[in-house]
Amino acid sequence: MASEKDPGPGRRAPGRRAGDHGRYGRLSRERVLATALELVDREGLSALSMRRTGAELGVEAMALYRYAAGKDALLDGLVEALYTELEERLAASPEEPEWRAELHRIAAETHRVALAHPHVAPLLATRMLAVPLARRPLAVLRGHERILALLGRAGLDEEATVTAFRAVTGWVLGYVLDDLRAMVDNPEESDPAFRLGLHRMPVRELPRLRAAAPALAEEGGPESLAAGLDALLDRFAPGP
Repeated sequence: MASEKDPGPGRRAPGRRAGDHGRYGRLSRERVLATALELVDREGLSALSMRRTGAELGVEAMALYRYAAGKDALLDGLVEALYTELEERLAASPEEPEWRAELHRIAAETHRVALAHPHVAPLLATRMLAVPLARRPLAVLRGHERILALLGRAGLDEEATVTAFRAVTGWVLGYVLDDLRAMVDNPEESDPAFRLGLHRMPVRELPRLRAAAPALAEEGGPESLAAGLDALLDRFAPGP
């Protein structure tokens, strides 16, 4: 006799469908990615799978393969979803914004999007290590193109533009990940030292790190992000 979790050969679990009409209507790539994003926002990356995403949509996992070829494609889709959200936030930009101001706006909005999706934000780094440039989602490539165009408008030559692109994107991504890094050892502790687990760090070997840990545990915030970006841009295109 088949159990509730295993309906047996040729039978489907209640509420699950083999086609691409889910619980709330016909599937689309946008719906699949939005559902995957909601799942990871709620439960973390470890919860993501084709089966679980299908269950959230009310379909069998096989119904998703038309929209994502597997879990890796879902992960790339999450990166795409964050870049698409960033594009939407940047859509109100004037047609020809001043290049430096627009780079600041891109950095600030990237920071906001990442902090809104902290479980997904690490993929902005890890998937870029796994996926060649030409195979990245179009939304990601458009983001790269936007930054390169702004740096070109600053009057940089090709070599300086590439160097500045690496510096700017590396700074913004590194800052975002630094703001999201795990620092709290015991959230139940009210004492800051025990909350951070400073007693686990040898005082003689790590005196500076122990002293800096409370400040490092605070989010850097948009002001420090902007200050670091200005320092980089001044290196490549000093202001008047």
